[in-house]
Amino acid sequence: MPSPRMRRQARSVRWLALALLLAAGPAMAHADARLQRQRERFAQAYAQAQAGDPAWRSAAAELRGYPLYPYLESAWLRHDAAAADAARVRAYLARYGDLIPGRALRRAWLDRLAAHSDWRQYLEFYTPGLGSAYDCRALQAETALGRTLHFAGRFAALWRRVPLPAACTDLLDAAAGRGLLTPARVWTRIDQAVRQGAAASLAQAAAWLPAGQRPAVRRLLLALQDPAAALLRALQWPDDARARQALVLALLRRAPQDDSAAAEAWQMLRARYRLDARQRDAVAAALALYAAVDFEPGSRRGLMALPAAAQTAVTRAWQVRVALAEGDWPGVLAAIRAMPPPQRGQNEWRYFEARALAATGQDAAADVRWRALARSPTYYGFLAADRVRRPYALCPRDPADSTAARAAAESDPGLQRAFEWFALGRLAHARREWDAALPKLDPAVRYAAAVLAHRRGWVDRAVFLLGHGEALRDYRLRFPLAQHTAVFADARAAGIDPVWVYATIRTESAWMSDARSDADAIGLMQLVPRTAARVARASALPWQGADSLTDAAVNIGLGVRHLKQLADRFGPQWLASAAYNAGSQPVRRWLTARGSLPPDVFVATIPYAETRGYVESTLAFSVIYDWRLHADPVRLSARLAPAQDRYAPPGAVTPRATVACSAADLLAQGGTPAPAVARSAAPAVAASVAAESTAGAQR
Repeated sequence: MPSPRMRRQARSVRWLALALLLAAGPAMAHADARLQRQRERFAQAYAQAQAGDPAWRSAAAELRGYPLYPYLESAWLRHDAAAADAARVRAYLARYGDLIPGRALRRAWLDRLAAHSDWRQYLEFYTPGLGSAYDCRALQAETALGRTLHFAGRFAALWRRVPLPAACTDLLDAAAGRGLLTPARVWTRIDQAVRQGAAASLAQAAAWLPAGQRPAVRRLLLALQDPAAALLRALQWPDDARARQALVLALLRRAPQDDSAAAEAWQMLRARYRLDARQRDAVAAALALYAAVDFEPGSRRGLMALPAAAQTAVTRAWQVRVALAEGDWPGVLAAIRAMPPPQRGQNEWRYFEARALAATGQDAAADVRWRALARSPTYYGFLAADRVRRPYALCPRDPADSTAARAAAESDPGLQRAFEWFALGRLAHARREWDAALPKLDPAVRYAAAVLAHRRGWVDRAVFLLGHGEALRDYRLRFPLAQHTAVFADARAAGIDPVWVYATIRTESAWMSDARSDADAIGLMQLVPRTAARVARASALPWQGADSLTDAAVNIGLGVRHLKQLADRFGPQWLASAAYNAGSQPVRRWLTARGSLPPDVFVATIPYAETRGYVESTLAFSVIYDWRLHADPVRLSARLAPAQDRYAPPGAVTPRATVACSAADLLAQGGTPAPAVARSAAPAVAASVAAESTAGAQR
């Protein structure tokens, strides 16, 4: 009779297998019968192998040719690496050692050997490229077996990596004990840690220095972690090189937190410390910049007074932004013309140079610049086109299908494994296989792989792959019309434009349904769980916790209602998008200070670079999605309604743009123009939507 433990294990296996099958979703129902059966058997066997149930072998017998077969034995051996047999591990690695499951097993086996200090076997199974922890232990193994450790070669390469994992501590301590970590070498590492903001590496390094040098490291650590406290203590620091380094670090980190407090501290301390010219310039630039970001009176003069050596692209840009906020168009023009040519040639400054020319009565010169910029299918290009009532220069690229490249992509074992994991709903596994396979493919096969992924419903792969060169014009792949039913149904129910929803998804997650940000935002529309819960309560929608946000239907339903709430609160699409990204409180502050500015100027003066770019991207993507859905998109300027307006979806009288692609447009976008001027073909909307919204069924 099975023991209670075995019964619990069996139940766990059944539930894990069921979860895998459910995650695979409706795609499996459309696969051919044999492949569907293999997927079902694999899901069961993989769950059993992960749980340490030897029953996986019976299911594996009929899976020898299935792409994911190598994962089964790896999962079984990794479940209890302590009891695994070295000969069996060796045999498995001989067959599959270069694959992802083989590398996972190798790491698990090496962890076991390191835990038992079995250094001879460790070196037998070790291969480079597994990560810093394994590289450190390999050197530790060689040292334990009698090889002399030198500060050269592999150790020197490790030393340059900041940070290093805890597994490297024993090796580093051994190096310190052998006198290899000289103060000069340690300080080189400390400087690197400071540049990278790696506080843990700083704290670790202090132990390798003579006692008299450790206070200097503690000052740097305090400046990194608590710059306000560091500036208070700086009144008692000595005026030596390392204290000056800590002081500058504290000022540079305090300025973005509170530029006024940083400026006051500097006024108290500047007579005490003899900073060099480079340090003084860095401090002056930081204080002037963050005063400008806060739009403090006189901040533009502070930026303009900076010496040339202290000027950066950011300080020059903020001279323009402050002039825009002040409505000083001659000042805008002067600040842009003071930029070096590469910066002045950026679309944002080309647009505002034309705005400044028009505002100062130089209409003809402004018109020339707007017409040239209108060839760019971007936020500022669309705005420029609206200024001169020009068609939008969208020049789609849809390369002919390459039968050979498609066949190569379909037959590539790594891509086959990626697509199978995708079909099973295991997206992290799928991406790992995709990322491992792609570098080995030539460009034509990589492109074919993106097309194949798109057709199977894995639409984010093309978005990430086709981000440069002529591929930027692959609008069908880069701006997918996935989840069409959910987007339109939820947008219609909420009373907002579905184009806005599509653009938000594209900006937020690039269509990665399991995306997670550092702020714990989850899913297609990157919702934070507490926000999602609040929206669900207010909208009387079901809420099943954070994990449900990886369900596209749940995420879109809640994300759309959140957009609607922000539109009700703030009005126009662009302003609600700013609040979606930055939060409501910052947007209220900006409106209080600069709410009367024209919308294009207001966007350019948003203090947060991320939010500024977010609003610009979402508006530009709205144009492209509108074009994909309706052929003639709403003009971007029509989406930039004044901040005081209420939100309303585009209607029958909303201004729309035609879309055309001339030979000159195509040339400006890096393409090869045909002999005749070409009009950009309107997208086949119905067919495209039908194909893309059912693409997942082809998995």
